[in-house]
Amino acid sequence: MNLVWKLLRQHISIPQFVGFFFANLVGVVIILLGVQFYNDYQALDNEDSFMKADYLIVNKKIGALSGLTGAQNTFSEADVEDLEAENFVEHIGAFTPSSFNVRAKFDVEGFVNFSTEMFFESVPDEFVDVESDAWNYREGSGEIPIILPKNYLDLYNFGYAQGKGLPKLSEGILSAMKLKVQIAGNGHNDDFDGRIVGFSSRLNTILVPEKFMRWANQQYASSEVTKEPTRLIMEVNNPTDERITSYLQDHDYETDEDKLDASKTTYILRIIVSIVMAVGIVISILSIYILMLSVFLLVQKNSTKLENLLLIGYSPAKVSFPYQALTVGLNLLVLVLAVAIMLVVRSIYLEMFQNFFPDLEVPGILPALCVGVVLLVVVSTFNIIAVHGKVMSIWKRKD
Repeated sequence: MNLVWKLLRQHISIPQFVGFFFANLVGVVIILLGVQFYNDYQALDNEDSFMKADYLIVNKKIGALSGLTGAQNTFSEADVEDLEAENFVEHIGAFTPSSFNVRAKFDVEGFVNFSTEMFFESVPDEFVDVESDAWNYREGSGEIPIILPKNYLDLYNFGYAQGKGLPKLSEGILSAMKLKVQIAGNGHNDDFDGRIVGFSSRLNTILVPEKFMRWANQQYASSEVTKEPTRLIMEVNNPTDERITSYLQDHDYETDEDKLDASKTTYILRIIVSIVMAVGIVISILSIYILMLSVFLLVQKNSTKLENLLLIGYSPAKVSFPYQALTVGLNLLVLVLAVAIMLVVRSIYLEMFQNFFPDLEVPGILPALCVGVVLLVVVSTFNIIAVHGKVMSIWKRKD
């Protein structure tokens, strides 16, 4: 084996391998940074993780005379079918409002008790990104999972609590507090325990599981209540599609412009990250080509001596090993340095993120590491097979 290593050192081209190393390093750094940056950016929207960025909430505009004319501003079945037929729509669901009286209060020993009238709404479960165990209601259960709007908490902290001299509440504290819910209607009056599973700034409603809402409306609501929804939630394939805005304007529908802009920003960012990662992949592929060309030239220069080694009894695997070890070692070094560079760059942009979002929960780097390891395995496997094939061609030539 020492003979092969000596042959390898005699004809190795340092500039070629240095060129491969830096080209591959740039490509891998771009790929890992793209994956990690997008993952970190998603964490900025962590409080909205209950709904994907491509979900839009649509309602009919309420005119000045709506109350006088008795207009319901509800969506008929024909309205839903017409909207669902549009190419930009992937999936549509309806908000189901509570048709009964709801009153809730926080009951904590040693803490000021306060109660309020409230309402519930639900959407199909596929639109809510919560673990099924947490977002589940069994008929007859006395506990209701609830998602609260984050702006309700802000109103309490910066409005009501500040004016009344009450302590401010964080999301964690509020989630740990006991929420007592009283539901009345249709001759029934029952108490439930509310379990707050999270907060969202994209939902301006108090959300409960659809299974609970169907049961509660049957149990507590009057049969005279209208069944048509007043709001729809829809998943779109491209939030930047101008047809969405045109359709909403033509039909006097409206959606929250801030949420639509956020969806557009996320969609555009996804495209940019994909383009950047594609550039990184192209650079990596070119660097792999440089490496293989360098190894092939190295093997070609040593072909006569390698053939002699094969003739005196060295196996193709032993002859191939030094070249394979060289390529795998270079790929491993590239991955280690790429991860180190990614962490340095990440620390810089995370510091900027945390200046604007002090409560940002920073995700781990496992996704980027997994991508890096996959790249290492794929590229190294390709290198090993290619080198072995080149040596085997010399082995067959000796016959």
